[in-house]
Amino acid sequence: MSKSVHVNIVNVGYRSTNYWVISAGRSRLLVDLGYPGTLGTMLANLKRMGVPLEEIRYGLATHYHIDHAGLAQDLKNAGVPLLVLDAQVSAIPLMKVWTKPRDQYLDIAVNDNVTISFAETRNVLGQIGIAGEILHTPGHSDDSVTLLLDDGAAFTGDLTPPALAGEDNAGAVAASWRLLREHGAHRVYPGHGPVRPMGAG
Repeated sequence: MSKSVHVNIVNVGYRSTNYWVISAGRSRLLVDLGYPGTLGTMLANLKRMGVPLEEIRYGLATHYHIDHAGLAQDLKNAGVPLLVLDAQVSAIPLMKVWTKPRDQYLDIAVNDNVTISFAETRNVLGQIGIAGEILHTPGHSDDSVTLLLDDGAAFTGDLTPPALAGEDNAGAVAASWRLLREHGAHRVYPGHGPVRPMGAG
């Protein structure tokens, strides 16, 4: 797949959480998947930003916490396949532990996801016209991943800023940011807050 395809990035987020749509023409990837019970809001934001649901080739959760993967099954039911890294599989069943009935969380089925290894990510993304890879970036959680585009854009979810890392996860956090720098990251698209340059930390 040619790397010359222009990639467009829009934020369809709400409730202080960013949900990023990366588009290569009419082929799109949704990074992070909404709060439980908010499918109407997500669909309205996609429509407002000119993103047809049927053009989203995959949904990708940077990690399986309710504000980042709460709509995964709702989106699957609406026709959006869920792209899961093998390091994330064990985290999916734990989602329901953190929800209450009022959250309207739909349990994520695990038998019909597109589960791949990190080594396969460049090829899978290339098939939908996106030049990049997905890297394992633990620190905030063991299942945290980052989508890193070849142009240096890094979609880091809740990867902890190094200065805010506690003693228990400082090593993992530092290693994850080091990995991103080594792979060419220079612009951070976080799960919360504004886009920012890649820091030295």
